[in-house]
Amino acid sequence: MDDHLGSAKHDPARRDGGNSRNGTRTKQLLTDVGPVEVAIPRDRDGSFEPQIVGKRQRRLSEIDGLVISLSAKGLTHGEIAAHLAEVYDAQVSRQTISTITDRVIEGMSEWQNRPLDPVVFIDAINVKVRDGNVASRPIYIALGVTVDGTRDVLGLWAGEHGDGEGSKYWLRVLSEIKNRGTQDVCIVVCDGLKGLPTAIESVWPQAITQTCVIHLLRNSFRYASKRDWAAIAKDLKLVYTAASESAALDAFVAFSETWGERYPAIIKLWENAWAEFVPFLAFDKEIRSVICTTNSIESLNSRIRRAVNARGHFLLSRPRSSASTWRS
Repeated sequence: MDDHLGSAKHDPARRDGGNSRNGTRTKQLLTDVGPVEVAIPRDRDGSFEPQIVGKRQRRLSEIDGLVISLSAKGLTHGEIAAHLAEVYDAQVSRQTISTITDRVIEGMSEWQNRPLDPVVFIDAINVKVRDGNVASRPIYIALGVTVDGTRDVLGLWAGEHGDGEGSKYWLRVLSEIKNRGTQDVCIVVCDGLKGLPTAIESVWPQAITQTCVIHLLRNSFRYASKRDWAAIAKDLKLVYTAASESAALDAFVAFSETWGERYPAIIKLWENAWAEFVPFLAFDKEIRSVICTTNSIESLNSRIRRAVNARGHFLLSRPRSSASTWRS
């Protein structure tokens, strides 16, 4: 209305007898979740054309997409209701918003069971979940990459424990992915999740399990004094950039001789992860840069963190299943 009249509300310039505001009129719109009452502004000569809710329009389906979009960006139901009231002058209850967002769950089963054919990256992000008490719970994310480079989120799974899951848990998750069409996987890239390599071997015996080198480096620094980080990083770089597995082993032996006495925990960390660390060394440099880390999933994690920070915590619905749903 401000653009139409060329002035803001209560502007003295509109008191010259020309066209001006003429209050509002209420209109009841039919939506997918029931009737919603909105107030439509009017002008005196009737030339104003509402853009969001047009004249003689009695049904509004766009509000569903708007509510879902706002919810995906991290707004709570109360914040969405306040936004609709402020911007659209529409009084939409929290229950109505909850009904709209619950409709997403109806399509979740179809999304979960769509056919798959990827190379798989698996990572975790900690989210505060209210399941009786509020506590941090790992949410595991699987990202698939097809041979043509297409990326697809395969699913999200709420972890049972804060200290990692066992092989039975991962066997169930990977079996679900296989049953949805991924009969075989070339490489599974992960960050050393407990029990996952054993489950991968059971579900996809020919798949290569590659640990995330970046996570391995970060974990190494946890055991070292900060003043030694630069020197340790320089020496470890000779290990993960080696031309072959044998060259990497020679570089690691040299690293152990230099740092083993001061930081034995770092040596043990790499020895335990060696079997899952070396597979990427058999590939060309171009392929190494892709499969040696779970960074491909980090952009997705950052979007999830923004939504989590806005909401604070989520309610884990029952029963627990893959792609578990949360409500604010």
